[in-house]
Amino acid sequence: MFALGACLLLCERRWNGVTPEEMASVREDLAAFTAELFDGFFRADQRRWGQAYVRGLLLDGRRKSVEPMAARLGEDGNRQALAHFVTSSPWDPAHVRARLAWRMQDVIGPEALIIDDTGFLKDGDASACVSRQYTGTAGKVTKCQVGVSLHLARDHASAAVNWRLFLPASWDPASPEADVDKVGRRGRCGIPAQVGHVEKWQLALDMIDETRSWGVDVPLVVADAGYGDAAAFRLGLEERNVPYVVGISSRHSARPAGARPVQPAYAGTGRPPKMQYPEPAQTVKDLVIAAGKAAARPVSWREGSRPGKSQSGFKRMYSRFVALRIRPAGRGIRKAGDDPELPERWLLAEWPADESEPVQFWLSDLPSGMPLATLVRLAKLRWRIEHDYREMKQALGLAHFEGRTWNGWHHHVTLVSAAHAFCTLQRLARDPKEPVQV
Repeated sequence: MFALGACLLLCERRWNGVTPEEMASVREDLAAFTAELFDGFFRADQRRWGQAYVRGLLLDGRRKSVEPMAARLGEDGNRQALAHFVTSSPWDPAHVRARLAWRMQDVIGPEALIIDDTGFLKDGDASACVSRQYTGTAGKVTKCQVGVSLHLARDHASAAVNWRLFLPASWDPASPEADVDKVGRRGRCGIPAQVGHVEKWQLALDMIDETRSWGVDVPLVVADAGYGDAAAFRLGLEERNVPYVVGISSRHSARPAGARPVQPAYAGTGRPPKMQYPEPAQTVKDLVIAAGKAAARPVSWREGSRPGKSQSGFKRMYSRFVALRIRPAGRGIRKAGDDPELPERWLLAEWPADESEPVQFWLSDLPSGMPLATLVRLAKLRWRIEHDYREMKQALGLAHFEGRTWNGWHHHVTLVSAAHAFCTLQRLARDPKEPVQV
C-alpha cells in the first residue's frame, strides 16, 4: 500500500506509474476498488477490461494509450479488447462517475466543488470537438479539445468526479458559426444528435445538477474568472442555493455596500422613472484601490513546497488581502431581479506588499460575517484542481487517448479519474492528515 502512495506524493520527479512489483503489492486493493466502481456492468468481460485499463494507467510507462498499456499488462494485454472497451463498449460513464463520487465523498469529506477546464492538444482534425480555441494548457489559441471537469476537494485531497467535452460552435449544425467539414465529422465521431454548442459555464451548472442528483452534497463552488466572469453562472448558482467563491477580472463593475438607489423626480407625464443609483458604478479594482493598501491584511492559508520553519518543515503560503462588501453591477445583474437595490456580496482582492496595486480578485455570496482567513482559504482552494490535472496528465495519461469518438473520450477521462482516485485512497490510507505539497 505504501509503494503507490509514495510514488504519487513524489510526482514532482515526473512519476510515470508503478513497477509491476509495486503493483503486486496493491493489486488486491485495486481489484476491490474497481469491482465497486464497475459493479453496474452486466458483463464479466466489461468488468475485466475495466480493471485492466485502470491497471494499465497505473503501471510504469511514459505513454498511456492502448497499445503501450497492452504491452505492459501481461495476460491482460489484449490490445483489441482494451480498445473496444474504451472506444466502443456501450457502458455509461456517468454510472461509474456516480459510484466514484460516492466513494470519494465519504473519504474526502469535501468542503467545495471546484470547476475548471483543461486542454487536450491535437495535431489532426479527426477527433471529436477538435477546434482552434484558447486553452490555458498551452496559454494560447491552438488546435485542441477542451474538457470541463468537476472535483470534490478540501485542503488535503481532491478527486475529479464529473466531466464534459466542450463542443465548439463550429461543430454545431444549428449554430451560425457551423463549419461544414466539422459538422460532417459528427457521425464518424459518434457525437449524439442532441448535443449542441453549450457555453462552458452552462456545462458546469449541468454537472453540478447531475452531481447533486447522485446525492452528493455541494457545500460550495470554487472556480476561476473563466466562470466567475459570467453573471449567468453566478446567478445559476444562487438559484440553486449553492454558495460560491469565484475569481473575477478587475474590470467588473460594482458599487460600495453603502450605496442606495434613489427615486428620480417625476416630471408628471408618462411612467414614473425607476429607482436608480445616483453615482456611476466603478471597477472592482478601483474600489479596492480606493480602500487603500493599508486596508490589506496578512493571511497565511496553507503550506507550500519550499523549506520553511513551520511544524512540517515547509514554508507557509502568505500574502495580503482586502475584503470589502460591495454591490456587483452590470446589465445581467440588474435584469435578474425586480428589487432596485443590488445585492451585497464579498469582494476579495490579493494585494501583495511588494505590488503597487491588487493582483487578483474574487466574488463571493458567503455571509457577511465570514472571517477573512476563511474567505482566502476557500478562494485559494482552487490549487487542488491544478494539482489534479498535473497528476492525471503527467502520471496517468489523461491526454494520451488516441481514439476519435465522443464516447471514447468520456470513457477514457472517467477511467483516468478512477486511477487518480485510487492513488488518493492509497495515500490517505497511509496518513489521512498528510498534506500534499506542490
